[in-house]
Amino acid sequence: MWYEILYRVLSIINYVVLFIIGVPLISEIIEIIVALITKKKKFPKSDKKAKIAYLIPAYNESDVIYDTVKDALDNQDYPKELFSVYVIANNCTDNTFELAEKAGAITLRLDDPDPNHHKALYPLKYGIDYILEHDPDVEMIIHLDADNHMNKEFSSLMNDAYQSGVDFARPYEGAINAPQNHYTKACALFYAIDSRFLARARERMHLAAHINGSGAMMSRNLLLETGGYDCVCISDDTEFCFNRILENRKGHFVEEAVVYEDLPSTKKDTVARNKRIMEGNKGLLKTKLIKMIPMFFKTGNLSFLETFLTYIWLFISTIVFTWLPLYYVYLFIFSGFAMNGNIELSIFTPEYFNTIFWVSFWIIIGLFGVAILLFGVIASLVIALQDYKKMGAKKRRELIGLCFFFLIYMMIYAFTLMFGGMSKNKKWEKVSRNTNQNGK
Repeated sequence: MWYEILYRVLSIINYVVLFIIGVPLISEIIEIIVALITKKKKFPKSDKKAKIAYLIPAYNESDVIYDTVKDALDNQDYPKELFSVYVIANNCTDNTFELAEKAGAITLRLDDPDPNHHKALYPLKYGIDYILEHDPDVEMIIHLDADNHMNKEFSSLMNDAYQSGVDFARPYEGAINAPQNHYTKACALFYAIDSRFLARARERMHLAAHINGSGAMMSRNLLLETGGYDCVCISDDTEFCFNRILENRKGHFVEEAVVYEDLPSTKKDTVARNKRIMEGNKGLLKTKLIKMIPMFFKTGNLSFLETFLTYIWLFISTIVFTWLPLYYVYLFIFSGFAMNGNIELSIFTPEYFNTIFWVSFWIIIGLFGVAILLFGVIASLVIALQDYKKMGAKKRRELIGLCFFFLIYMMIYAFTLMFGGMSKNKKWEKVSRNTNQNGK
């Protein structure tokens, strides 16, 4: 019968899907276990202090830039003469430049009429080139977004890593407003799991850190060796990281250094943010990420394989929440009718579908109940109990819901990634901020 042939075809497709999902899932489960049983790495405290330049690209950020600059300049436990804040006002039509200057930043204008250059990478390139040329004493450049705040120890901790020989590093990516609503919780959980578990595991397993975004530290030596900020796509931070991994350079994770981000709090802003992620990563999949597999077989370096498996999740995560539910609903309905004799069979038997029904049932219990729900709940619970302050929560109970609604929040984030991946986003699209200030 045609519906039996359809069942066989869909079953074969599902086996392929399970394999595609299973390999990176197993990798992440191993990393979560490693993170649960190991302690964070601490770099030796150093009395030697390097000069740091914080670099902020800003496009019409008048609502947050003053507070961000003031926080960076006034709240770091680090000699004030050894760090400065640079703000690149990129094609701004508001008073971002003036507010950043008023707050104490070294402020530069970049007015580039080319619409293809209206991306964060261009002010970053401009700022990095300027600092390398005009501030020769700077040994580290740290990229911040216009809404970022840092913990007081951030500069000292990055300096400790640098003095230990680290040229490329990332912090723990926390949040200012995780408890705000479902969108902020979903986004915060996604980044917290990456920071608290996956990034810690990579550091403890001597794998290359995934350094992309707020708080990324790049040494002067590294930038001079690589010819500056050698990126061209909209996901420039990920591209820079991939370039370094493909050069067999290992970045590091400085876990106690925390950067706090103002997370998007609406569907529109979450999708807008994820447009940038998916648009850039689609290009990187073809040009950079695919190279990780032959590099793994050539060198045996697990960093290449781990990076590929982690980033491929961005593309297959929606399969977990689309194909799998639809297929197994279909399977249970079809096999239920078949094993009870409600439909005519010519290829299979009712006993076969009775076995399929119960085997599939226990596979779902095992795969989702143990591999996803169990580890999801444990990971979420650890974050809620231990890292709640890093998420912008004042009390643990504000984030306890992460443990019970883990899959829901992951579905929200997966679908916003999918929506972002389905649309084009060639320019720097502004995301609304949740914190307003008036520069006073």
